[in-house]
Amino acid sequence: MPLLVVGSVALDSVETPTDKRENVLGGSAVYFSYAASYFSPVRLMGVVGDDWPAEHTGLLQKRGIDTAGLHVVRGGKTFRWSGKYHEDMNTRDTLEVHLNVFEKFDPVLPADYKRCEFLFLANGSPTVQMKVLDQVGGPRLVVADTMDLWIKIQHDELMKLLKRIDGLVLNDSEAKLLTDDDNLVRAGHKVRRMGPQFVVIKKGEHGAMFFSEHETYVLPAYPTENVIDPTGAGDSFAGGMLGYLAANGEFSPKTLKEAMAYGIIVASFNVEDFSLARMQGIERADLDQRLAEYRKMLTF
Repeated sequence: MPLLVVGSVALDSVETPTDKRENVLGGSAVYFSYAASYFSPVRLMGVVGDDWPAEHTGLLQKRGIDTAGLHVVRGGKTFRWSGKYHEDMNTRDTLEVHLNVFEKFDPVLPADYKRCEFLFLANGSPTVQMKVLDQVGGPRLVVADTMDLWIKIQHDELMKLLKRIDGLVLNDSEAKLLTDDDNLVRAGHKVRRMGPQFVVIKKGEHGAMFFSEHETYVLPAYPTENVIDPTGAGDSFAGGMLGYLAANGEFSPKTLKEAMAYGIIVASFNVEDFSLARMQGIERADLDQRLAEYRKMLTF
């Protein structure tokens, strides 16, 4: 089933302890859609300026991603982000953020986008996320992402959004901030009681935690030694997860757990190079092979 993602499309400049890249393809919707495309047809909604390289659109289209919703603002500049990772590769400093055309992003969905039954609201303003939700007719599954910025400056709007979605994906520090609770297990259940049927808390190199009314579990990260650039890992995780759910057309407890595992596997490939470089060199068979190794690790 087609999966719709709405979110940022960006040009990133990334510095790690050993290397750096400038003006590479990035953005939450980009990482998500590329990861999801291994499993399901994807429709991407975003905005860029006329400084956006045409080859980036071609790269997405080559993966079968529908870019009809990628709006180009003539005379505008694409969202740009730059960051520097610390030695541990788990923490980073944001050096610059230029929202540019993304600051006034007001998505108007094409007709066929409105009929998508699976929707991911990538990290963005809760106000914009709700505008998207207002345009979609009867989706079967709606999952959203958020971040500390929106928790702080649009808390009331975020609380309204949580009552309208089925699932929420956020990282551990964001869950603690949203609930004012340092215990992640309590925090996960508190977020779920705010509205979503399930909550996924990302823990970086420590995997992810899942919370629903009847299930709570933790899946570890895949132990990859070759961490080159963690940028987009969380979005790739979400893309793998939602792509698998859309491909199966349902989200039973068993399917949700399998989807989380695939999300972890996709993210493990993503971190092995800058931008989408590593992802361009793999196919679904590579994901399946690494998942089989992951299953063996979890069997005892």
